[in-house]
Amino acid sequence: MQVPPVKIRGPLVLDHDTHRLQPLLHDLVSTVLAPTTALSGTDGQIRPAGVQGLFHADSRALSQARLTIDGREPEAVSHATRTAGHTRFVSLARWLGDRIADPTVRVDRVREVTPGRLSESVEIASTATVPVTATVTLDVSCDFAPIEVVKSGRTAPPAEASKAGDGALAWSSGPISVLVTGTDATGTGATGTDAVADLTDDGGRLTWEVALAPGERVTLRWLAVVDDPAAAVAAPARPLEWSVPQVEADDARLVRLAERSLEDLRSLRLTETGDPEETFLGAGVPWFLTLFGRDSLWAARMTLPLGTELAASTLRVLAKRQGKGFDPDSGEAPGKIMHELRRHDFASDGMNLPAAYYGTIDATPLWISLLHDAWRWGLPESEIEPLLPALEAALGWLGEHADPDGDGFLEYIDTSGRGLANQGWKDSGDAVRFRDGRQAEPPIALAEVQGYAYAAARQGAALLEAFGRDGAGRWLEYAAGMATRFRDRFWVDGGYPALALDGDKRPVDSLTSNIGHLLGTGLLSAAEEARVAELLGGPAMSGAFGLRTMSTDDRAFSPLSYHCGSVWSHDTAIVMAGLAGAGHGGPAGDLAHGLLAAGEAFDYRLPELHGGDSRETVGKAVPYPAACRPQAWSAAAAVTLLQVAVGLYPDVPNGTVALRPLAGAPLGAVTVRGFRVAGADVTVSVDRSGTAELTGLPAGLTLDLPA
Repeated sequence: MQVPPVKIRGPLVLDHDTHRLQPLLHDLVSTVLAPTTALSGTDGQIRPAGVQGLFHADSRALSQARLTIDGREPEAVSHATRTAGHTRFVSLARWLGDRIADPTVRVDRVREVTPGRLSESVEIASTATVPVTATVTLDVSCDFAPIEVVKSGRTAPPAEASKAGDGALAWSSGPISVLVTGTDATGTGATGTDAVADLTDDGGRLTWEVALAPGERVTLRWLAVVDDPAAAVAAPARPLEWSVPQVEADDARLVRLAERSLEDLRSLRLTETGDPEETFLGAGVPWFLTLFGRDSLWAARMTLPLGTELAASTLRVLAKRQGKGFDPDSGEAPGKIMHELRRHDFASDGMNLPAAYYGTIDATPLWISLLHDAWRWGLPESEIEPLLPALEAALGWLGEHADPDGDGFLEYIDTSGRGLANQGWKDSGDAVRFRDGRQAEPPIALAEVQGYAYAAARQGAALLEAFGRDGAGRWLEYAAGMATRFRDRFWVDGGYPALALDGDKRPVDSLTSNIGHLLGTGLLSAAEEARVAELLGGPAMSGAFGLRTMSTDDRAFSPLSYHCGSVWSHDTAIVMAGLAGAGHGGPAGDLAHGLLAAGEAFDYRLPELHGGDSRETVGKAVPYPAACRPQAWSAAAAVTLLQVAVGLYPDVPNGTVALRPLAGAPLGAVTVRGFRVAGADVTVSVDRSGTAELTGLPAGLTLDLPA
């Protein structure tokens, strides 16, 4: 069998053109309101280096926005992000004003990003006892580099600027254009401070002359507007789709994590260009700020406690692009749910993914599960019925096209040689490894995907039966057969499910977080779930700030490996929820505390992933250098954490709502006001003894409390 070349999905930070290490993505500040993102240093400067810039969708507009005062960069003091799209940077110009210990000239750079726009006010305040005069300049460049060029560490030449007036600069490339304007200054020291635009070798420059008497201040403003009709995604026109709950908790970290995560989720809302009414969550900044089947589905599923509108919209968006025919280049197949959407082909490091790419093995069963779970949370029948044909098509893919060799398992191989070598959620080229470190060869059948398929078959059957459609019996038989096959083939010496079966049907025997996704699918017996909980709760898997992707006992383990030892927030949350649902509150509580400690380390903006170092060794979560922040399913993990803490599990079609909080209340007392069941806001409280209370249920629903 010819094995396609390995392609690493994880981002790089080496500038391929200059061979210099560029600033790490983790060290940059992102100001986001999708589909527009500003990535800068902690001082607010956007420098022409690495991944810094103003991005719109999957293209970089500005590659530089560097502020100087008398030719010097202000010295950074602090920065803070208050709400989605808003960051304040505080700096000093200590060479101006009085030469004393206390700084007397302060610079506040207040940045606001809205879809297609970056506006900034630069507030310069003097408490000096002497007059202050200065020349303030903003150097601006634009390169229109595609995100895949930026991601691979390559550079693009600066685009040529033109003057668009006394205080304006313009760039264009095909359908994309950027206009930067500087406005007149305001404030008590605003005399003679009109913005003047000039051209430079690599772009343009805005200049203001500032004169401040003692105690005066001046505010300079500039604005960048991006016109990008070719982008695949745009900002939604509709109001926010979910509730914004109010959280009270003994552990203040839980409150802070929830507040920041909800703002991050708001900043990632997207729609397809031309369809502003249907909203989904972009996967993450900066690499994946677009529609991603798996990521958008998981994020919508994890946020169901906030309402079903986002889930319904995400389901409809993906149903519209559901596969119709066979295309080996894109991976499209009838009934299959898409993986990712771009404005053009995504070519990077040996990959060449079509603009609409279907190379995912798990998005289709996850689509079915989201539809089922949204139904249980109260999605109206009138919104489910139009999606039933897409459900039947997705089930058809599950039974007819996901198992090319007929062994009864879902498996993948990139036959094109240009797509993703691995097509589960761990999609880097080296993610599937044996316990001795050897890399598995395709076709690959992942453990968690079989669990997803089992759950989707049973959930699809429940929906078909409830809505009077034929075929439920077939999918119940499919699920029963999957359980038997899985038990026969996947369990390895040591008593746990393998990560996968390789191309020769050998179990890939590493111990990984993948098997935690089986919890709650129904594929495992209670005894098998207990064994998985025991292994995942041990120090080799849970000894970091969350759940490691691979055990420390495996040879391929590395704490900063993208998928072989790092900790992913969403992965930890999914497994935590599975443990809690299976009654294993101890290890679930440990993972919850790990997530909270990680959140604290990252200013309560959980990154895509972080290092899998031991809590006892490092004392604080270690950043993964190129992790996305904010990231949809990482932010959604905070909602899952709240749900697990209070134990809210509705089944609206059957008229019941269960309360099963974590035993012993390991997070202390928690109250959530604004979870949403069947369209109604409810309040859920758990006291320090673990006793739960719920108010606000709509009529017709019965509360099911633990015996």
